[in-house]
Amino acid sequence: MERTLTNAPWLALARAECGVRACGPGECNPRITQYHAGTNIAGYDDKVSWCSSFVHWSLAQAGIAGTASALARSWLTWGEPLAHPLEGCITVLWREDPASWKGHVGFFQRLEGDTIVLLGGNQLGEVRLHAYPLSTVLAYRWPSAVR
Repeated sequence: MERTLTNAPWLALARAECGVRACGPGECNPRITQYHAGTNIAGYDDKVSWCSSFVHWSLAQAGIAGTASALARSWLTWGEPLAHPLEGCITVLWREDPASWKGHVGFFQRLEGDTIVLLGGNQLGEVRLHAYPLSTVLAYRWPSAVR
């Protein structure tokens, strides 16, 4: 079966969170704390990296189990690999160095020349669309349970 946007119910749930942002020093956005609830950093505030927690939360709202990890690169072995991106697929990027443990994860939206636009959490401190260099993509992943 061909994967299509109608097979990505998590994407509408993620889009509804656009504008959720981290608070300044001394404050915490409780919504971001909720994103962490299903991960290995449950209870943490909005001052830690939360891109993976947001992806995990979005999928959980659609009834799909994620990695339960706050590490962006934990998504590299999750689900099924895709040779080419589909709207809503989980996209894993490297950060600082391709061999580093650091990364970023979000939902693929579109390609724009040599950039990739993701919908994700902790993108400039909020849930929003943001463009990244296409050369930083490590993987495109799709939930095994969704065909």
